[in-house]
This record gives sequence, structure tokens and C-alpha cells, in this order.
Amino acid sequence: MRQQPVLVYDGDCAFCTSSVRFAERRLRPRCAATPWQFTDLTELGISQRRAEHEVLWVTPTGAVHGGAQAVAKLLLSAPRGWPVVGALLTLPPLRWAAHGVYRLIARNRHRMPGGTAACALPSSPAARKQP
Repeated sequence: MRQQPVLVYDGDCAFCTSSVRFAERRLRPRCAATPWQFTDLTELGISQRRAEHEVLWVTPTGAVHGGAQAVAKLLLSAPRGWPVVGALLTLPPLRWAAHGVYRLIARNRHRMPGGTAACALPSSPAARKQP
């Protein structure tokens, strides 16, 4: 069993990578952060499709949290006041709002600072298969 949680993110997305690096430097969460492209997803119990869709937080016991709740878990693992923010993001109605904001950012991550065309999410399963 792993000793610490794993944060799985899209390593092909410059915005995602920059965001994770920022969190590592500024928030110092207690987790291992790894791009899904270099991770044994089967070992973590997650599908490639889900890893492509959202950031994931995998606990040492194998529980998987995605999207805004993965961000909340990251904040809960950080020192100082960040756990309070993370706890608030797990409670309705902030949980619902966080989900909406996360989806908005995820759909537009190629437009975010540091984002590139490689950051754009495929719009349909057929689009995912195109080179």
C-alpha cells in the first residue's frame, strides 16, 4: 500500500502542469504528483478516460476523488490555513459551485495562462481517436 496520496494530472497540458508546480511550491501538499501519461493507471484503479477528463486524488487506500474534490483533498493535505479552504469546498453549496468552476476551467484550460492547443479536451469520443 502507498504511504501517501497521489495527485494525477494531465502532463501534456502546460496549464495543468504549471498549476501543479505552483501548488507544490506554494501550498506544499502532502502527496506525490504525477502526470497520468507516466503513471500505472491500472495500479491506481483509474481509467485513462477519467485521467484525461479531470485531475484525480487517489488515497493510499485506493479511494479516488476527481475534479474540484481532488483540489479540495489537495488543500486538505496542505499546511497552514489551506485545510480550512479544502474543507469548505467539500460542503454544499460551495461543493456545487467548486464543481461548476472546475468544469469551466477544465473546458477552457487551453485558453488559460500557460495553456496551449495541447491543453484542449477532446469534445467527443470520436475526436479523441483522431491524431
